[in-house]
Amino acid sequence: MPQPLRLGIAGLGTVGTGVLKIVRRHESTLTQRAGRPVSVSAVSARSRDKDRGVPLEAFAWEDDAVALAKRDDVDVFVELIGGDTGPALEATEAALALGKDVVTANKAMLAVHGQRLAELADANGATIRFEAAVAGGIPIIKALTESLAGNEFTRVMGVMNGTCNYILTRMENAGLPYDDVFAEADALGYLEADPTLDVGGIDAGHKLALLSAIAFGTQVDFDGIDIEGIENVTIEDIEQAADMGFRVKLLGVTQMTGRGLEQRMSPCLVPANSPLGQLENAMNMVVVEGDSSGQIVLRGAGAGEGPTASAVMGDVMDLARGIRTPTFGQPAASLRKATAARASAPAPFYLRMQLEDKPGALAKVAATLADAGVSIDRMRQYQHEKPSAPVLIVTHRTTRAAIDDAIAAMGATGVMASAPVALRIETL
Repeated sequence: MPQPLRLGIAGLGTVGTGVLKIVRRHESTLTQRAGRPVSVSAVSARSRDKDRGVPLEAFAWEDDAVALAKRDDVDVFVELIGGDTGPALEATEAALALGKDVVTANKAMLAVHGQRLAELADANGATIRFEAAVAGGIPIIKALTESLAGNEFTRVMGVMNGTCNYILTRMENAGLPYDDVFAEADALGYLEADPTLDVGGIDAGHKLALLSAIAFGTQVDFDGIDIEGIENVTIEDIEQAADMGFRVKLLGVTQMTGRGLEQRMSPCLVPANSPLGQLENAMNMVVVEGDSSGQIVLRGAGAGEGPTASAVMGDVMDLARGIRTPTFGQPAASLRKATAARASAPAPFYLRMQLEDKPGALAKVAATLADAGVSIDRMRQYQHEKPSAPVLIVTHRTTRAAIDDAIAAMGATGVMASAPVALRIETL
């Protein structure tokens, strides 16, 4: 019998206990599929006495995650602590320095320190696997680094935060305002301890940075992402978008352009009948466009014990089989530092505004848009009560810079009752 692959698991929260359950429940199946046993040697967590619903007596215990990473009976260090600094980073560095492979679900750590950690892994003959860090149970990392590796990627985009998608679809389906659904999501335990990580687009931005690095062979550049959360999306935006055949999604998009690497995470409108438009509740979806493959759509649960633990075990099984790839799909030294580029590719835009209810208001807005080179495709004015009138405009394809110029100029028209809201319409 081949030697077992021995795991050291740091972090016994939802995902860590989920991994233990899989190893215990499917022991014989894992052995058959990997060609060798997969076992857990030792574990580490903040509290030893907490009831986690899974027995821990068979495993050695370490109070210190770094000590766990250094154990002689640990071949693969499984980091499920979280956070971009502290024990997670220190233990990961310790494991890599000893030439041990690391499996992690920690998108924040990799988004901030990914290049340095990948270089450390390469220098010591190790690798970092992180399928669980992006889109939960969806095998998007494996798809980009292996199955689709023969493509030149043109665009990668997706909905990568289930909490935001839950909030937006719940607002639409129940007709509830943002604040009410936010409170509901909090009560259900969907939000991070710091909710801005979710609704502010930061969590999804971490994931987008990792996909960009793999897809375009660049160093991870989280700081280069234009990030806008969903806090300013109103029920009126959602209802009016639906009335025109669109749905609002927090959408991440990355693509290489002649000016550099464009990365953005922001609320966008997508066609309601598109795959992204039909995505409901806390589900995730990633769309990959390659020169040979065409468009590939992957959909699945983006979080939770089962899907995320499944992704962790997928990485473990590859290592057990001897399947090893560089952390970001190619040697870290070959990853180039990309120039960050602001989105300039033309697209239609949705504009919502409140105008003073007086003659000539619409004409002044139309003239301001025309002066900025923005052409109107559709315009609607909804029933209202004085003194202001809600107006919705969908433009023809234009740039964000032109939209921003028009919005800035609208302030001088004397007809704006509130600042306009602009959302990009993403075509699929």
